[in-house]
Amino acid sequence: MSFAELRRLYHIIKIFLNYGLDELIPRIRLTLPLRLWRRGLFWMPNRHKDRLLGERLRLALEQLGPVWIKFGQMMSTRRDLFPPHIADQLAMLQDRVTPFDGKLALKQIERSLGATVDTVFDDFEIVPLASASIAQVHTATLKENGRKVVIKVIRPDILPVIKADMRLIYRLARWVPRLLPDGRRLRPQEVVAEYEKTLLDELNLMREAANAIQLRRNFDNGKMLYVPEVYSDYCTENMMVMERIYGIPISDVAALEHHGVNLELLAERGVQVFFTQVFRDSFFHADMHPGNIFVSFDHPEDPQYIAIDCGIVGSLNKADKRYLAENFIAFFNRDYRRVAELHVDSGWVPHDTNVEDFEFAIRTVCEPIFEKPLAEISFGHVLMNLFNTARRFNMEVQPQLVLLQKTLLYVEGVGRQLYPQLDLWKTAKPFLEDWIKGQIGIPAILRALKEKAPYWAEKMPELPEMVFESLTHHKHLRHSVERLTSDIKQERRQQHQSRYLFGMGATLILSGTAVLVTRPTLDLLSAGLLAGGLVVWLTGWRKTK
Repeated sequence: MSFAELRRLYHIIKIFLNYGLDELIPRIRLTLPLRLWRRGLFWMPNRHKDRLLGERLRLALEQLGPVWIKFGQMMSTRRDLFPPHIADQLAMLQDRVTPFDGKLALKQIERSLGATVDTVFDDFEIVPLASASIAQVHTATLKENGRKVVIKVIRPDILPVIKADMRLIYRLARWVPRLLPDGRRLRPQEVVAEYEKTLLDELNLMREAANAIQLRRNFDNGKMLYVPEVYSDYCTENMMVMERIYGIPISDVAALEHHGVNLELLAERGVQVFFTQVFRDSFFHADMHPGNIFVSFDHPEDPQYIAIDCGIVGSLNKADKRYLAENFIAFFNRDYRRVAELHVDSGWVPHDTNVEDFEFAIRTVCEPIFEKPLAEISFGHVLMNLFNTARRFNMEVQPQLVLLQKTLLYVEGVGRQLYPQLDLWKTAKPFLEDWIKGQIGIPAILRALKEKAPYWAEKMPELPEMVFESLTHHKHLRHSVERLTSDIKQERRQQHQSRYLFGMGATLILSGTAVLVTRPTLDLLSAGLLAGGLVVWLTGWRKTK
């Protein structure tokens, strides 16, 4: 471990102990060393005893930087795992991270524009509207059309902090297989690599702008999801300008109820939006924490989501989608045998796995969650049991699905807040069944014809030439095969002749030797046998060359 990594590790431990966060650790073997470090070697007392534990946790994560803030954001969606005083503080990490100086943001905006703010915007607000782990936003008005916009600006000097943390996390990930019996199965380095790629992608706002444009096009004229318009002419890697939206934060259930929003329909549409993005579009918003989701004030009886911050998106290939959809449907139908077979067929568990034992283990974990409202299901215990099942059957973590798994946690957390009685299975199952039906039979054939028609139309004028070239290549190939076949036959005949001559030569030599042994002198018979055998043997040897 390098000096820089040791210094960063020391900094993390120092903040951890200065905020008294060792209270979160169960009283196991790790607790004693941390207390010894605090009281003895480093003298790191809890300097924030006047603050509650939840606030201390939030402040520590903020001080540690964006990698840790992102982790806190994910934890904030799981209100079922934390008491309210911790969950409420973690929720503040979603859009109320301590902002950086607005003057620094102004300088960065003008550097990106290559001009002063006044030449492009009116009513620029130096105080940020919101601040998150990677960037913060300021409000303004576009001079060219008078539209209200927000300007998103990357935090200055954030890349070195992220790289330093990621180097340390990589180092720790390499130790996981050595410290944990099943650590290799978790594939920690691949998971960390996927997380690093996600963080670094967020630093490029041109990528986020492109993601937002794509997501907006996917739901254009739809009533379930609205994505604000991006003004790409003013976007750079460090700055993005987009339409300002007005909506109710998804986490403010009291405000949603006050405006008469149909919470049951809203919760169901959240599930539908997620599955539509994953299975219809193969392009899904993968950072759907409550700070990035709003509900339109218009038509509360027919609610519409508003999504912002498209820096993290995910996609799945056809094989992944088909596999996931069949797994979900098998789960919904309680067909645990099919779930086990799918896991084996996909290679997620070894092919020599006992399917009957695996089926029984899955049944034990999943059967209790059905026919219960969401509020009564402890997904924390379910995940723990599934982890134990995975360990028993050597199931490997799939890094390509980490984003999807995280997004599922977000969707579940939002659904729990909005409408605890939501029947997640009843909402998702019809959608998935319709999608599976659309992938087979006549509809799939017609869709493939429609998708490939432009390509075929483009290639149609070239068809005669392609047919002629194919026939010519076939003719040359046939001649080549005939020559190769003839050469192989000739070689086989020579090999057969060589073996025959070797055998005959050896026989003659042995016969001549036997005659020579029985007679005291070399006579004509023995000499002839030896000479003839040698000639025949040499002839066979030459044919092998």
